[in-house]
Amino acid sequence: MPETSSRTAPPTLRWVGDALTGTLELLDQTRLPGEVVTLTCRTDDDVFGAIRRLSVRGAPAIGVSAAYGLVLGVQQALAPAPGPLSGGRAEFDAALAASAEKLAASRPTAVNLFWALARCRRALSAEPDLAPADALARLLAEAREIEAEDRAMCAAIGRHGADLLPEFPPPGDGPDGELGLLTHCNAGGLATAGDGTALAVLFEAHRRATEAGRRVRTYADETRPLLQGARLTAWELTRRGVPTTVLCDSAAASLLATGRVHAVVTGADRVAANGDAANKIGTFPLAVLAHRFNVPFYIAAPTSTFDRDLASGDEIPIEQRDAAEVLNYGDLRTAADGAEAYNPAFDVTPANLITALVTERGVIPSPTTAAVGAHLAGA
Repeated sequence: MPETSSRTAPPTLRWVGDALTGTLELLDQTRLPGEVVTLTCRTDDDVFGAIRRLSVRGAPAIGVSAAYGLVLGVQQALAPAPGPLSGGRAEFDAALAASAEKLAASRPTAVNLFWALARCRRALSAEPDLAPADALARLLAEAREIEAEDRAMCAAIGRHGADLLPEFPPPGDGPDGELGLLTHCNAGGLATAGDGTALAVLFEAHRRATEAGRRVRTYADETRPLLQGARLTAWELTRRGVPTTVLCDSAAASLLATGRVHAVVTGADRVAANGDAANKIGTFPLAVLAHRFNVPFYIAAPTSTFDRDLASGDEIPIEQRDAAEVLNYGDLRTAADGAEAYNPAFDVTPANLITALVTERGVIPSPTTAAVGAHLAGA
């Protein structure tokens, strides 16, 4: 059952308990910023629903949640009531496969989902002699490791990305000499287990500027139709004391034309082998605008978000979401009766519009297939 609290916000996700009886707690992002609500997931169906309705979102957070969802799926199948696991290792493996198949169907674009599920299954297939109880504990350990790696990844991306930014804007640029950074959608702690990807860069830039007695101004596109920028990114930034201005997506060109933005930084949900990157709808036109106004356009994403099986962004599956998200505002119909909606959740930014890709390993300037391959070698 959801629990509402006005206290300090809980973490985006948290496993509570042991492998046999534990649960996954998720911060319900559909209720932010008005309410801070924690969802307790006891089954993989609960995790599936949370991913599908965007209670948990952002490629890394989806991957971590899915890994924990596998633990719940095996619990549900082999220990439906308190007590020891039923069945043997064959039953365990069958339950794991069924849960992975279910969770994989929750969203099609974020590759971290499939990466985390495959990694957990590989970890268990490498130890076929483990008894079910030990195998379940091993599965939980792998999920915890994925979460810990995600936190470290966020910190590294923040450092590498901030290194790309000017310490101070050129003389006369920006109000009061502010360093202006524009982002789209939400790629912060709400989208990961740590400080985020794109927002980790902004947080680190703010920290460095503050230490130097300077100021960073962040600009957050509202990100229609679900307003992840206005609701989530602005919530995260303001809670951390980062000066934040929200703008309509359609105002980005006017803002860039003023010269107040010195870099655009976004996240990604899948990056193809050639560096083409899928991110929230509206990212592609923002990259076009950044190119037009000669503003660097950076994408921050972990190596787990790269899909080397896809040669280019043309092969990235794009999720199509419910028309009501565009035609309605909540329960209020805002579009004319009879109108239809075009509602892709993501678009693909071509690599030739990306100044650099930033990962936990470092920076890929002017990404190409060769450069991406060299960067990921051994990953």
